[in-house]
Amino acid sequence: KQNLNWSLIFGVSFFLVVIFSLVQVTSGVRQWLVENKDAQIKHLIVQGHPKYTDEAAIIRTIKQADLSSFFELDVKHVQQLVQDLPWVATVSVRKQWPDTIQVYVVEHTPVAHWNSDLLLNQNGQAFQASSDKLTDLPQLYGPEGSEEEAWIAFKQFDEMLKVNNLTLSSLALSERFSWQLWLDNGIRLDLGRKDKAKRVQRFIDVYPRMEQRADAQVDTIDL
Repeated sequence: KQNLNWSLIFGVSFFLVVIFSLVQVTSGVRQWLVENKDAQIKHLIVQGHPKYTDEAAIIRTIKQADLSSFFELDVKHVQQLVQDLPWVATVSVRKQWPDTIQVYVVEHTPVAHWNSDLLLNQNGQAFQASSDKLTDLPQLYGPEGSEEEAWIAFKQFDEMLKVNNLTLSSLALSERFSWQLWLDNGIRLDLGRKDKAKRVQRFIDVYPRMEQRADAQVDTIDL
């Protein structure tokens, strides 16, 4: 009985010590939060090496958010502000104690002009951004919603033609889903709506014989 009583006393004492420690820790954390609730953001770190978006523009955009409190900073709001910049594809924002936020930016990679006023990225997604300096990109045209299909088709045809020393410079998809291609030598290929790849291959097969004719000046080929 004496041994049992000592075990009980030890157990109760240990439990009380644990409860007291938890109360002290909780109180300390609460006091620390109160003392540091006004900690401000003092440092912005931009990562990802953006090529088309000026780092200063990213910082100016972030400063539109309320940076007065580290704890109350709305990370999603900052993320949306940067996401709205023209060239930004994705962005992640992370707080770093005690006064820093890190912003990792991934930009669109432009691969083609779309309907003259937009650009396409490597995933076939259209986006709006300044394209004055992007003069060497192919021109693609098509109805809204056909961006990805047009880009996939362009890559397929371009690969087929390159093997045969021909260069595809432009592609158009009509409202009726009829395809047209333009080569850099000025020839237009009308493919229609079906068997596009077969018709391009048909052109590739016959074109060398057309080149041999000195009197042949081809503008359009209806396939």
